[in-house]
Amino acid sequence: MKVDFYSLNKKVLKKKGVLLVNLGSPDSTKFKDVRKYLGEFLMDKRVIDMPYLKRLLLVKGIILNIRPKKTAAAYKKIWLKEGSPLIVLSEKFHKKVSKGSKIPVALAMRYGSMSIENGITELNNQGVNHIFLIPLYPHYAMSSFETVVEKVFKIEKKLYPDIKIDTFPVFYKEINYIKAMSDKILKNIKDFKYDYILFSYHGIPERHIKISDPTKTHCKIDGTCCDLPSKAHQTCYRHQCFETTRGIVKTLGLKEGTYGNSFQSRLLKDPWLKPYTDFEFERLAKEGVKNLIVLTPSFVTDCLETLEEIAIEGKKQFLEAGGISYKHIPCLNDDDQWVEVVCNWIQKWEDAVSVSL
Repeated sequence: MKVDFYSLNKKVLKKKGVLLVNLGSPDSTKFKDVRKYLGEFLMDKRVIDMPYLKRLLLVKGIILNIRPKKTAAAYKKIWLKEGSPLIVLSEKFHKKVSKGSKIPVALAMRYGSMSIENGITELNNQGVNHIFLIPLYPHYAMSSFETVVEKVFKIEKKLYPDIKIDTFPVFYKEINYIKAMSDKILKNIKDFKYDYILFSYHGIPERHIKISDPTKTHCKIDGTCCDLPSKAHQTCYRHQCFETTRGIVKTLGLKEGTYGNSFQSRLLKDPWLKPYTDFEFERLAKEGVKNLIVLTPSFVTDCLETLEEIAIEGKKQFLEAGGISYKHIPCLNDDDQWVEVVCNWIQKWEDAVSVSL
């Protein structure tokens, strides 16, 4: 009997590849494209955690009849000639990471036309059967990191059961991420004399913190639980945001009283993590802060929430409340230092996988 050696071994030999996943964006600023994108985003049960029928009624019966027009107008303020800033910047980042990596790298979005399914298919078509998944979210939240991982494994199980997937964990206090963020800040404040630095993180509903708590008792959001040791911190978005701030503060040597945290981008009327960023703009200005720096560490790529909500509307709000000068620090985007950090993560994974074979 003739034995095909390659056929015997191709099932065990692994070709490695990387899947980078970010949030996503509408295809254009047209009402129909924004509505389609928002519909997919808001119908995700990890974004609006309601029973399906109730979520359907809220999203398609109310929100999608009101919000797309406002969101489309916001996108028009920041849209680039090449397209959505998030997509354009992510593609530049992807191109640089691909150049610095020895293995195939695909880019996908959790929502929108650049789907995760397309990203996995792209790698599969190149013969990849062992994927290193890197969700581009520094912090754990069910509406960001968790929904990406869940979607990837759902597609893998349904379409590509022979593909193995390793997931890179959240990197909110990873030393090289903190260093890249800190260096980015230093580069952007050389000639800016500031009174205060506001760390504005994307907000989530308070109930998401408690839902994600594996102990079901630790997270009380009472001002103390984030400082008490607990395994709940592995999935606690609030704790992880504060840890990122602590890491950057320590690296930059910031003085107590010259910085603070806040949370932006609220949706619906449920209690969300506090303090709210828009409230902080007014409070800080009225309490005498004249020169404000704002950065958004929960995003690695500039998008609607950073460019329109913070860089444009936030500045307007702060100045109208009595502030004098305002500076928004861009996200890491496709900075060479950030690219090098991610390429090093990929290389370490490759080395670890090679040793285990």
